[in-house]
Amino acid sequence: MQPAISHLMRAYARQPVSFVRGSGARLWDEQEVEYLDAIAGVAVTSLGHAHPEIAAVIAEQVGMLLHTSNIFRIDWQERLGQRLCALASMEKAFFCNSGAEANETALKLARLQGHRKQVAEPKILVFENGFHGRTIATLSATGNPAKQCGFEPLLPGFLRVPYNDIEAVRQAAEQSRDIVAVLIEPVQGEGGIRVASTDYLRELRALCDQYGWLLMLDEIQAGLGRTGAWFGYQHAGITPDVMTLAKALGNGVPIGACLARGAAAELFSPGQHGSTFGGNPLACRVACTVLDIMGREKLPERAAVLGARLLAGLQRALGDHPKVTAIRGQGLMAGIELDRNCKELVGRALEEQRLLITVTRDTVIRLLPPLICDEMQIDDIVVRVARLLSSSVVNGAATAESAAQMEPAA
Repeated sequence: MQPAISHLMRAYARQPVSFVRGSGARLWDEQEVEYLDAIAGVAVTSLGHAHPEIAAVIAEQVGMLLHTSNIFRIDWQERLGQRLCALASMEKAFFCNSGAEANETALKLARLQGHRKQVAEPKILVFENGFHGRTIATLSATGNPAKQCGFEPLLPGFLRVPYNDIEAVRQAAEQSRDIVAVLIEPVQGEGGIRVASTDYLRELRALCDQYGWLLMLDEIQAGLGRTGAWFGYQHAGITPDVMTLAKALGNGVPIGACLARGAAAELFSPGQHGSTFGGNPLACRVACTVLDIMGREKLPERAAVLGARLLAGLQRALGDHPKVTAIRGQGLMAGIELDRNCKELVGRALEEQRLLITVTRDTVIRLLPPLICDEMQIDDIVVRVARLLSSSVVNGAATAESAAQMEPAA
């Protein structure tokens, strides 16, 4: 029961529902009302809720060992580092507790790289609409003024250019000789599910090689199977110098990682960076189990198939909706852009459709279903979103017929 007076800071605009249990892609609230989860804790619970294998590993490890600190060797951390580096074609890993911390690690590597190249004030190229975290450094790298407002002065050292525009990168290279790294998301999640083209990423890789920049890929939301490949950059056939991960890596257990190769992998020396809780035995063992399950069940490949089904279904149901301006995505990352502010749809989806969604950039419905969804659940998500947008609040009955056509068979 919620206390009469909450002692929590007002950092979140929480919905008036509290979930007490889950199973796969389903959740139940305190009144045992069932919901369909189409956001997976914002791309975190990719294996769904209460996965029995994850639960068993957590229970066993809690009874053995939780924390010793990084003063000592941690076997599960070594195993996880080896496995992630093999999957990503990287060489070294640093473990922390969140995506923001992973990106902080990448930013520190870029600064070290710059100073080793005798650049007094190294600059990092970042992108409009990008999102990299809420610490002061990662907020400074983020391309969303609304999230930065009130936290000025932001940190210097970032140059921002349009996303998916290689000419803008070339111009930045000509205008500044202090650039040492590029930090980019292969798919901008918070930025409205905007996908970098394969040609763009390949040309970006070539420019980084030409100028000696570090190419740093923020895979915190797109990584670990969600786009239909283990990592989003793999669609372009490139390899970054630095990559950051979090979210799905622990399926709800907090863990972040920064991977590096080449010169970037050797930049840190003891004492230059650290984390009290990062890479503890529990988090790393759970992450190893996540990789086991994803690999055994071929979930990256499954995300590609289910993602195509989701996007095709949304296009059929909503492609002609007069308020829908774009439907885009990659794998199980989908965005439906409307021509108006639609933040109220998060609450309405819960109340009217028993569906969990998010709205980002004020106008984009973001869908991030668990990778373990079945085909019927993917179709059900399409039906519920179409019903939501068919109400008079958005457009009258413009998509009622489309929603009816997407009804799953009994």
